[in-house]
Amino acid sequence: MTSVLDPATIGKPSRPRHVRTLTLYIPEQDEDGKDKWPRGEEELWRANLRKPDTDVPSIARSFVNHVQTSLARQPHNLSDLGAYLATGLSVRDNLLLNWNETQMHMNRVAGKRAYYLSLEFLMGRTLDNALLNLGLKDQYRESIDRLGFNLEDLIDQERDAGLGNGGLGRLAACYLDSSSTQELPVWGYGLRYKYGIFQQLISPDGQQLEAPDPWLEHLNPWEVSRADVQYEIRFYGEAQKYVNGTARGVWYGGQEVLAVAYDVTIPGYDTRNTNNLRLWASKPKRGFDLQSFNAGDYEHAIESSNSAAAITSVLYPNDQTTFGKELRLKQQYFWTAASLADIMRRFRNLGKPMIELPDYIAIQLNDTHPTLAIPELMRILVDEEDLPWDVAWYIVTNTFFFTNHTVLPEALEKWPVPLMEHLLPRYCAIIITPLSISSVEHKFPGDRDRLARMSLIEENHPKYVRMAHLACIGDRKINGVAEASLHSELVRTTIFKDFLDFFGVSKFGNVTNGITPRRWLAQCNPDLTDLITKTINIPKNIWLKDLGQLEELLKYVEDEDFLEEWAAVKQANKERLAHYMRVTLSLNVNTKAMFDVQIKRLHEYKRQTLNILGVVHRYLTLKAMSPSERKKLTPRNVFFAGKAAPGYEIAKLTIRLIVNVARVVNADPDTKDYLNVFFLPDYSVTMAEILIPASDISQHISTAGTEASGTSNMKFCLNGGLLLGTVDGANIEIAEEVGSENVFFFGHLTPAVEELRYQHKHHPVPVEEKSRNLAKVLDQISSGLFGDEGVYEPLLNTIRQLDYYLITDDFDSYIEALQMIDNAYNDRTEWIKKSIRTTAKMGKFSSDRAIQDYAQEYWNIESTKVE
Repeated sequence: MTSVLDPATIGKPSRPRHVRTLTLYIPEQDEDGKDKWPRGEEELWRANLRKPDTDVPSIARSFVNHVQTSLARQPHNLSDLGAYLATGLSVRDNLLLNWNETQMHMNRVAGKRAYYLSLEFLMGRTLDNALLNLGLKDQYRESIDRLGFNLEDLIDQERDAGLGNGGLGRLAACYLDSSSTQELPVWGYGLRYKYGIFQQLISPDGQQLEAPDPWLEHLNPWEVSRADVQYEIRFYGEAQKYVNGTARGVWYGGQEVLAVAYDVTIPGYDTRNTNNLRLWASKPKRGFDLQSFNAGDYEHAIESSNSAAAITSVLYPNDQTTFGKELRLKQQYFWTAASLADIMRRFRNLGKPMIELPDYIAIQLNDTHPTLAIPELMRILVDEEDLPWDVAWYIVTNTFFFTNHTVLPEALEKWPVPLMEHLLPRYCAIIITPLSISSVEHKFPGDRDRLARMSLIEENHPKYVRMAHLACIGDRKINGVAEASLHSELVRTTIFKDFLDFFGVSKFGNVTNGITPRRWLAQCNPDLTDLITKTINIPKNIWLKDLGQLEELLKYVEDEDFLEEWAAVKQANKERLAHYMRVTLSLNVNTKAMFDVQIKRLHEYKRQTLNILGVVHRYLTLKAMSPSERKKLTPRNVFFAGKAAPGYEIAKLTIRLIVNVARVVNADPDTKDYLNVFFLPDYSVTMAEILIPASDISQHISTAGTEASGTSNMKFCLNGGLLLGTVDGANIEIAEEVGSENVFFFGHLTPAVEELRYQHKHHPVPVEEKSRNLAKVLDQISSGLFGDEGVYEPLLNTIRQLDYYLITDDFDSYIEALQMIDNAYNDRTEWIKKSIRTTAKMGKFSSDRAIQDYAQEYWNIESTKVE
């Protein structure tokens, strides 16, 4: 006799036991209620338990230990990269000690927790931020210096984490930071993208090229691999519903993929509280198929590995192809299913009845990407927990919360029904049931148009599942992200008006976005932070957690010495940006010029096109002037940075135009002393941390009514940069706070937009009749002034025909606003005062305030401090 093995299990990874599920980190207690020591000699254990390294000698000891053991190196073969890794591992040791204490504390409290699901977390670099939040930057700097390295050089070795792309991901990162700082029990859930979104390169003719982002090329010292935290995720197969006459269903067959957890610690500022970001990597359930390999079928031997790995390879796969669409949907289900499995495991360990789940769990959906979590929780409750449908639906609709980030109907996510039936066969039956036709018909009898508008299924060829509608009906509450900007009002009165009529106004709210002042002031602008601390005479660790204290700066607006110091800090930041561009891009920058910055992902509604057309107008105006007239003008440097989605050809053409305008303008001997244009490739958080403190003016010029909020405007204003913008997004609330005299507005207002679009479509007027200035600019580009004659016509025709984003309507107003800025900048004293007033009034836009709004008004969770 011998042991036998099912051949189907060959090659499958072993599943380690998740020991923590037994203890939940909480020790057993004796009869007197005291903790029992779990194993071994307690005294020996306690004598060797580590405490955080907080002094120079212990930090040096930790650093050297990691050099010798973690990296297997010696002092004579240690590079800056190796030193960075050793430093990161040393800092991570401190973070993990605090993380363990935080988890123990939270499990003892056993209170309600919130989980933030976001497809993006644009974290930036970790080392500098971790040292700031731990309060150990000076100690590490001294220790590293004595060991022969420079801390700033080591910080530069770190590549930004490839976990996000734009404002959605950066907002999520700020909220995690603020959750820890505010001592709130919040975890984030996302995906561990192997190659990020992409590394942006620029070709010789100015085109954007995409390459894999090598952010995981080296050891990542900030993540902890949790090989014991794995979940099986199913795709394809067959689904049987209504088992034994109940609502239960069975989903079987198809492909199974493993979701493996990687944890990233999120330290709070000036507190031991350290939360967690759990990222999922996809792995094959069956690894290498040795039998196929030995049979000579090499492709089949690695097929399952490649198919599984593709799920978390890239953020936002190009969905212009059928494969790309399927991969995106696969990504979203993989992530939400793994996250729900993890959250439910943690809840089950509490031993509470399922009906109490909303009392212990709040799940925030950051936009529509995680909406599949709603039917997935229904599947778990109905199919696995065997709950009646109505009970399960009650639990679901009291557990989820939804943040909407757009007012553009075309941006609301939807998936083809045939694709969903193929990939997730159990889901269609679950999705169709919740908001039945009869319930809408009962409330609005005979209103067939309303029924069609509210349906979760869009009747088209093929049919589509409307994910935003699913989020509306499956959540307890929905919020917009800017009240005064009309975003939350537009959400209620446009895209979700029918749902407001059905559910009532109480389901809809607002939480104005915010940013963390630790990264976006203390970390990126330390000189200004020190000047503020010295001037208002409030400890930094106090005002960085209470940003309203910045209003104390208003007392010093007439202090000439303070004005000089403020201007000196701005100039030093310009010099820093110029140095960065000289070293990394071999570009020379005039630091005496005005710095005009627009850094955003490329999109038509954000109107980088309007900006570059304004630059061309300025260039043509300069060319028509005499040398003596030019000398009277304020020199201006215009900076662009941002990525275009790989399949977004108009946005990519805008980048090409910017690059080629820069080539011509910067080389023209008549104008190069008065106007320069720069496109900085491969935009990142780290690049923003250099650009933002250096700005004199920043541009936030979206078509009115299209920007939900925006947060880059808040970052610029916090650092004393003035704002040029439309009456859109958070620009409005910023103007209300800092005063309209300190911002520069232009353009049509939201109520006029739809009428203008109607006129463009049905009663078009030639560009020449609407704006001679713009017509001249377009003609010059078409003539080949900036090379590539004819290549820009698809871009220019979006303006000449239909002009959906109102370039022709707003252009002359935009040029006038730029002239107002030139005039204001010439009065240097008054400009500096405007800068100070702007920073002083930014207290409202802290993510600490925003996360407390969520905690108190939505999630109902409480702060709890780790001692």
